[in-house]
Amino acid sequence: MAVIGKTAATVAMKGGGYYSKSTRGAKDVIDRATPMLLDAAAAIPEPPAGQPLQLADFGCADGGTSKAAIFATIEALRARFPGRQVLVTYTDLPSNDYTQLFKNLLGLAGDPEHNYLAELDGVFAHACGVGFHRQLIPDSTLDIGFSATAMHYLSEKPMEIPDHVHMVGASGHVLEAYAAQAARDWEAILLARARELRPGGRLVFMNFGKDETGRYLGYTDGVSMFDTFDHHWRAMAAAGLISRDEYVGASFSQFYRTKEEFSAPLLDPASPVNRAGLRLISARTGITKCPYRAAFDASAGAMSAREFALSYIPTLRSWSETVFANALDPSRPVDERARLVDALYQRYEDMVAADPSGHAMDYVHCYLAIEKVAKEVSPPP
Repeated sequence: MAVIGKTAATVAMKGGGYYSKSTRGAKDVIDRATPMLLDAAAAIPEPPAGQPLQLADFGCADGGTSKAAIFATIEALRARFPGRQVLVTYTDLPSNDYTQLFKNLLGLAGDPEHNYLAELDGVFAHACGVGFHRQLIPDSTLDIGFSATAMHYLSEKPMEIPDHVHMVGASGHVLEAYAAQAARDWEAILLARARELRPGGRLVFMNFGKDETGRYLGYTDGVSMFDTFDHHWRAMAAAGLISRDEYVGASFSQFYRTKEEFSAPLLDPASPVNRAGLRLISARTGITKCPYRAAFDASAGAMSAREFALSYIPTLRSWSETVFANALDPSRPVDERARLVDALYQRYEDMVAADPSGHAMDYVHCYLAIEKVAKEVSPPP
């Protein structure tokens, strides 16, 4: 039976290069936000003499989706500060596939472009297998912190969701518990970054959230992705394939904040985050259309519904599989658990193939630019 626990122990992106290959939408989001990183590169002050420029990618997965954006940021920094060494720190959970990360950075995974470790001198990369809810980098040494599609993960589940797999389907005291955990975590994330940043340093975040009309990942116009997950997982429980405890155990350790929830601790002069020196430069929401749905629609019938389903389901599986796998009773044989997880995604695939109408994983993000002011504000008396 799954138990409530730390996210670091239960969540991982699918490895072996699967994540980057199957998440074109995540790369599209980062590419669209690259101008924000270039703005940060143009705004930060020069580090003290003898110190490198330091960047960090918080929640990096296998690094493939952010590689082009990091390369462009390094080039912009080198144009301003010729000859400066650059250190990039990649952070994620201990279960992350760091072998694939360095293969991607060195161009050993079939991608010949933007391999800055192989192409640029004086650029270094380190990996940190500790979650971003705590401080990861020494005080006042970070110039630009970046995170994409990661900080919706909570440090831990406050409770299981008894009648859905995700907080978007929760209500009452369950939803309140997730909202309270999310608020605590967001404050902890920001305070950690405030300690890490040099004065004048910048944060560029693009986080999953809810937009002004209530849209969120996989639910912008049509079928709700999380309702569909819940439908199939619930059906497997009703059929006796999984237990009630296993159904309930598949509660995603996530929360989709609104722009107002993201902005609140940065705008409130009395908040610890504001007093730590962080200031909101800009905040906006945006939708990135599902590339797999776009390709299906553009094919004008040349792509079959089954072909669309075969291209679409892997992007869902790349980040959700471990949630369902970890919900299964560990006393089940490994191959049996694998078959049950496969059965879930096969049910989803068959549904899409039977009627693809409304199925799409559009991304809904809140794009945040944040600066650390030169002097921290003292707490009020």
